Amino acid sequence: MGDSPAVPPSAAAHELFRGFSFVSPAVVEEKKDEKKVRTIPTAKTHPITDDYILKEEVGTGTFSVVRRCVMKTTKREFVVKIIKKSACDPSEEVDILLRHGHHPHIVKLFDVYEDDAHVNLVLEYCRGGEMLDRILSKKTFTEREAAASMANLANAVCYLHSNQVAHRDLKPSNIMYASSSGEADSLRIIDFGFAKQSRAENGMLMTPCYTAQFVAPEVLKRQGYDRSCDVWSLGVLLYAMLSGQTPFAMGPNDPADEILKRVGEGRVVMEDKPWTEISDSAKKMVLPPILIGA
Repeated sequence: MGDSPAVPPSAAAHELFRGFSFVSPAVVEEKKDEKKVRTIPTAKTHPITDDYILKEEVGTGTFSVVRRCVMKTTKREFVVKIIKKSACDPSEEVDILLRHGHHPHIVKLFDVYEDDAHVNLVLEYCRGGEMLDRILSKKTFTEREAAASMANLANAVCYLHSNQVAHRDLKPSNIMYASSSGEADSLRIIDFGFAKQSRAENGMLMTPCYTAQFVAPEVLKRQGYDRSCDVWSLGVLLYAMLSGQTPFAMGPNDPADEILKRVGEGRVVMEDKPWTEISDSAKKMVLPPILIGA
């Protein structure tokens, strides 16, 4: 890959990139059933405030709030993901992070606390912010930088898939930089709230969980899909890094059904700027050539 710059979008594109997330109603109902929430065997049961000072809110998720926190004994900074047990069963997320969070490009889980109402996950503090913010603010995002980022993310996804884990919600707001330098080596995949670990080598996933602009077409068909849905999302991520745009949403007010229709058709145009300044080798890495429309 060369070093041709990608064009960053305007600030108004923030909502375009975030899009909307969809979770099957059946999953939402299950997550609301407190009787199905399993106790986390490894969780500490004393108050998290005994060990950590909770600071400001730094993010929100579908079923959670994230706050910065400081460990009292070491003064080290972390974040705590506070999950309502009445809204979500985080046991699979905890299990995946405990088993597989030691990969260098997956966010690390350090501690788990549980009380009657919440499960609190103490996680690595990614002080460099979201990839989303970097895409929106960067004046130049070269092919070399995009290649380094994609190599690290693909390595992490390959590791997850080798352990039968599908993330299912890869997007720029779920990729963060552990270091404030924003180097590709500090990239971390975060938010395993939609992640699923198959119990069989060829286990099919049925529940549709996705963010519209980054969802693979097979997820929308509702006929079963596998971990390869993450590979599609990586291609859309690379598209965004190189062009500062999303391939299937034309504007922040694009109707959801129109976005999903374009995703289902799986055709991407790469003839206008900034693609005229991007190498053919980079274009071929974004999505399989059969999906690239004229």
